[in-house]
Amino acid sequence: MPDSMREYLEQDMACEGLLECGHGLGDLDLAVFRTLTESPEPLSIDEVAVATDRERSTAYRSIQRLVDAGFVRKEQVNYADGGYYHVYRAADPKQVADDMQRMLNDWYAKMGMLVGEFREKYEEAATREASD
Repeated sequence: MPDSMREYLEQDMACEGLLECGHGLGDLDLAVFRTLTESPEPLSIDEVAVATDRERSTAYRSIQRLVDAGFVRKEQVNYADGGYYHVYRAADPKQVADDMQRMLNDWYAKMGMLVGEFREKYEEAATREASD
């Protein structure tokens, strides 16, 4: 993983790179997201674990990271005689992309403010030194 923004900008990034650098998601999370995206039906934790060849608890932690990031939706399925279980499906890609665009716009605005503060601080310092 690159250490600086310059390194990020210089490397070739795949679409999934957005998930890694924007949300801190790893290879397993990407594999789980891909599995859910390719499935026509929502999947249970057990089905995701089998599809990704991972333990159930490992698959669950990955799903939770994806749910928290907004990439996966959790749905409750009720049994006729009581009780329930959860299944998971990938979120709407358009909505995910829109959310990532908003996050990027917010980040860009914050970086712009920091650049302005940097300019102000160091131009002031350089002006003081020149006048001394």
